[in-house]
Amino acid sequence: MTLEFEDQFHAWGDRAANGDMSAASDEITEGGPVDPLMQLESDLAAAKADAAEWQDRFMRKAAEFENYRKRMDKEKSELRISSQSAILRDILPVLDGFDRALKYFGEAEGAAGSAKQWRQGVELLHRQVLDTLTQTGVTPIDAKGKPFDPYLHEALSREETSEVAEGTIVGELRRGYMFRNNLLRPSQVIVAAQY
Repeated sequence: MTLEFEDQFHAWGDRAANGDMSAASDEITEGGPVDPLMQLESDLAAAKADAAEWQDRFMRKAAEFENYRKRMDKEKSELRISSQSAILRDILPVLDGFDRALKYFGEAEGAAGSAKQWRQGVELLHRQVLDTLTQTGVTPIDAKGKPFDPYLHEALSREETSEVAEGTIVGELRRGYMFRNNLLRPSQVIVAAQY
C-alpha cells in the first residue's frame, strides 16, 4: 500500500473507532469507495511503466556505448595504419635506390667479376627489404602492360606506339606500392598513345 492510502485508511479507522461512523462513511462515499486491490493494481501498473521506461533508456544507452566503442576501435585502427604508412613511405626511396642500382648493374653486364659480386650483394639487400615490407603488408603494384588506372598510377608521359592498345602502361619510372589494400604510393608510368 502507498503511504497516502495508509494515512487515509488509518484516519478512517480512527474515526470509526471513536464512534463517528457517519463521518467515516461519508468520507468513503464522497471520494468514492477506495478499493485497496485497485489501488495496488494501479501502483503496480505505474511501477511497471516506470521500469519499462528505465529499461528502454538503459538499452538505448548500451547501444550508443557499443556504437561509440566500435567507432573508436575503427578510428584507432585507421590511425595505426596511417602512422605506419607514413613510416613506410619514408622507406620507399631506399627501395628506389636499390632499383636504380640493380638497373645500372643490369646495363653493365660486361663488367669485371667484382661488379657481379656487388650486384649480388645489392640484390640480396633489395630482397631482404622487400621481404620485410611484404611481412608488414606492403606489396608492389604490377604496372607494366596493365591498363592505366588513375587510382594506382601517375602518368608522367605518353609514348606513341602501335604495338599495344591506347591507355596501356608501356614503362614504369618509379614503382608504386599498396599497404593493406590502401594506396601507399602510386606508380609513375609511361602510357601508350596511338598515333
